[in-house]
Amino acid sequence: MLLTMAGIAHTAAVGLVDPRVAIGFGALIAAGELARLTMPGNREVAPISTAASLGYALLLDVGGRPVEHPALQVVAVMAVGMIAGGLPHLAVGRPPRLEAMARRLLAGSLLAFAYRPMAGFLQEIASRDNWWPALGVMAALGTVMLAADVLIAAMSRAAQVRTAFGVAVRDEIRMAAPLGAAVAASGMLLALASHNMDLTALPAFAAPLLVTQVAFRKYAGIRATYLQTVRALSRVTEVGGYVEPGHSRRVSRLSLAIGRELGMSEPQLLELEYAALMHDIGQLSLRDPIPGGATVLADPAQAGRIAELGAEVIRKAGVLHGVAEIVRRQCDPVADSPPPASQIIRAANAYDDLVGGSADRDRAAAAIERLRLGVGREYDPAVVEAMARTIDRLDPAARL
Repeated sequence: MLLTMAGIAHTAAVGLVDPRVAIGFGALIAAGELARLTMPGNREVAPISTAASLGYALLLDVGGRPVEHPALQVVAVMAVGMIAGGLPHLAVGRPPRLEAMARRLLAGSLLAFAYRPMAGFLQEIASRDNWWPALGVMAALGTVMLAADVLIAAMSRAAQVRTAFGVAVRDEIRMAAPLGAAVAASGMLLALASHNMDLTALPAFAAPLLVTQVAFRKYAGIRATYLQTVRALSRVTEVGGYVEPGHSRRVSRLSLAIGRELGMSEPQLLELEYAALMHDIGQLSLRDPIPGGATVLADPAQAGRIAELGAEVIRKAGVLHGVAEIVRRQCDPVADSPPPASQIIRAANAYDDLVGGSADRDRAAAAIERLRLGVGREYDPAVVEAMARTIDRLDPAARL
């Protein structure tokens, strides 16, 4: 906030340097914020806005004319563009995530403060048809900026979802770094292309980014629809009276919390969520439902049969073979080394069968002690202890 105010105040006091260029890049930043999207993992990204911000920070000349805007003007142009692009979303009740917007602003600002003092020297070298030094500095600073952004995003995510920082860093590298690298490269190309193409470089480079963004949006939409379908399917057992209302949702939330406590990666957590939501779907094959749907009280052979039937139902979908295997092995004893996700679901299911929708702390403690009696045979000790730590932290209202 202070950085934004300083940038805007400085620019207002001294006036815009190269206003035509500033307005052009500011308009592209605003358009990019308007077209922002939410990626898997609930990550808000604005590739076009970020590329335009980086391009403006790295700019040496436009159409052969050197540009000399200071770093504080870069901050001001980014801030005003982001605010302008976010206002239409705010008007329709979709406010931008301030944390994500602040990260984009911080990344561009850091790059500007590191690069702009060198811009005059690099432009002088580039004017002698030697662009390699400028390109090397751009690439080096872009890499540092990308690494810093990954670390900041990981710290934020670790605090939000209560996962280990190392796991959050690994997830950000896997899920966000490839897109970040592509955006950083686009920003560099935009800055270099402006030398020959003038401001026509802005729409020329924005077009392919927009096409890529549309593809990302469709992918994210498919993922969201898929999860909604799985959630709807998981409610069939509740509507049919096979399990208590809210059971699948509570097991899923507790399983995810345990998985994060144990340091599972984001793709593993996604499979865990699918499997936890559908872990009881095999009960649909029962002629007589288990009282309350509590498989923890059922005969082990019957519980195993329910798991096998549920896995078969999931396997017929043709795309969730990993999830089917997790569901199939959820009743296996610890000695048979079932997948970690299967062990988590077994423990979370047993806990919810015993506690249900109750927020009573004594009942929760009694359920944990009962699970500890089965450690080594039915339940993995690391899973049970992770569950105990998770439940101690978890707000009862959130678990419900």
